[in-house]
Amino acid sequence: MDSFSIMLLEAFPSCASFSGQSIEAALCNPLEGSENKMVAAAVTKNSAYFSRFQVKYRRRRAGKTDYRARLRLTTQDKNKYNTPKYRFVVRFTNRDVVCQIAYATMAGDVIVAAAYAHELPRYGLKAGLTNYGAAYATGLLLARRVLQKFGLDKIYEGNTEDVGEDYNVDAADEGPRPFMALLDTGLKRTSTGSKVFAALKGALDGGLDVPHNEKRFVGYDRDTKEFDAETLRKYIYGGHVAEYMEEMMEEDPEKYQVHFAEYLKAGIEPEDMEDMYTAVHEAIRADPSAEKKERTKPTGESKKWHAVKLTYEQRKENLKAKLAELMASDE
Repeated sequence: MDSFSIMLLEAFPSCASFSGQSIEAALCNPLEGSENKMVAAAVTKNSAYFSRFQVKYRRRRAGKTDYRARLRLTTQDKNKYNTPKYRFVVRFTNRDVVCQIAYATMAGDVIVAAAYAHELPRYGLKAGLTNYGAAYATGLLLARRVLQKFGLDKIYEGNTEDVGEDYNVDAADEGPRPFMALLDTGLKRTSTGSKVFAALKGALDGGLDVPHNEKRFVGYDRDTKEFDAETLRKYIYGGHVAEYMEEMMEEDPEKYQVHFAEYLKAGIEPEDMEDMYTAVHEAIRADPSAEKKERTKPTGESKKWHAVKLTYEQRKENLKAKLAELMASDE
């Protein structure tokens, strides 16, 4: 027996009972030749387990909130006391784009300002309210709206030149600093070219300060590590939609009439796309304020879901009527 085997026997005395096997084989197959074999028992979840089971948060059970991301987006530094930590929230539905500026409190989130893609027809965008260009316009609308609310729209105009280039707002020499917010994408996948970053680009060009880089904008090539600003500009102005319209118009005119019915109804042609988006951006910058609707009372008779409380005299008269009815029935 060599010195290595002697060391193993000193470390594992039980291996000495495996007669006819080498030390190495006994260590590799500890159950072979052993009378005391261990049996794998299934772990039973008894009442003690279930009485201590802690369910997850309701919105986690519903698959609506990523609490790991939310914790990092809402936790504020202790030395900043009650300073809000603003989030630039972007959400997508089947027919709408939602952009909000929000901050968290103990009682729930507070929405500072909001912009929706269904507001864009007011600015001249009649169709395509969920594409890349619409997401950019919605982010731009929110940025100009929240800056107008805080009186910063005149100080920070944003990017009004080449929208294809990446833009970072610079702090003014005199006056307040730029409005800063953190991008909150929710559960949407943040892949390169996602429409989430179209809304982000609109907010940046509108004058908001959102930490970012150009690696997720459409036009960034991961292999060459280069960013093509012209590709991003084409998507912002709906150039990809115009190309698809022209291609479908030549290959399948019938499908084109159905697929782009809303565009045709609004009189939008492929060559008009860039001019339309340019006019939309100018209209947003001219008046980003939300349209206020007058509140009117509902017409018709109002419904009452609870019985009207009676006065003492009314209850007294009702009691007299019931007594009189009972006495009449006895007679």
